[in-house]
Amino acid sequence: MNIACITFDLDDTLWESGSVLANAEAKFYEWLASVCPEIAQTHSYDGLGAHRQAHYASIPEIRHDLTRARLLWLESLLREWGYGPELAETGFRVFWEHRNAVSLFDDVKRVLGKLGERFAIGAITNGNADVHRIGIGHHFDFVVTPATAGAAKPDSAIFEFALNAAGAAPENVVHVGDDPMRDVAGAAAMGLRTVWMNPEGTPWPGERRPDAEIRRLDSHISVIDAWN
Repeated sequence: MNIACITFDLDDTLWESGSVLANAEAKFYEWLASVCPEIAQTHSYDGLGAHRQAHYASIPEIRHDLTRARLLWLESLLREWGYGPELAETGFRVFWEHRNAVSLFDDVKRVLGKLGERFAIGAITNGNADVHRIGIGHHFDFVVTPATAGAAKPDSAIFEFALNAAGAAPENVVHVGDDPMRDVAGAAAMGLRTVWMNPEGTPWPGERRPDAEIRRLDSHISVIDAWN
């Protein structure tokens, strides 16, 4: 196998995202309560989340683009209470700063550095984390998001966009991710070789198994060595 490029999912592949996103939402709600108290008095923390999801459902054509969808929701919410759209940018920034306050899994920087010496490195993410803000952007040759590709995993369009960015054929690209459907099934359907990041040792839930399974990211180097 002639590997030319390795692509990585971000959330829950290079860092744990659940607590990060929960903290970002909490900090955003604190900000909203301080600058628009009447909104927080009307919408509880959980109620605001439900309000946001309902708005996303009303814009299915762009809900895959989490940044744009969130900004449109926030603009709409603020407009209801007589606030201008410029405040939405400030509110989004509060969320986004904390959304990028991640703690990398062990060996992420080392593994990306070692693999980057031999292969092109890309990211394919459904989220809106910023690898440059996080401090690992220099390890990536390209980053593909739903905003840039116009689609989210497991849609073939986002993987096709990544293949074009890599300038490589599917059989020469390996995708690493934690989600059995979005990452493994989505990449496999496009002909990429797949590595399932499974730190908890969860039984495989799908039909077509990944080409390899790892518990720690540093195990990926030996997998690549065996294939290449």
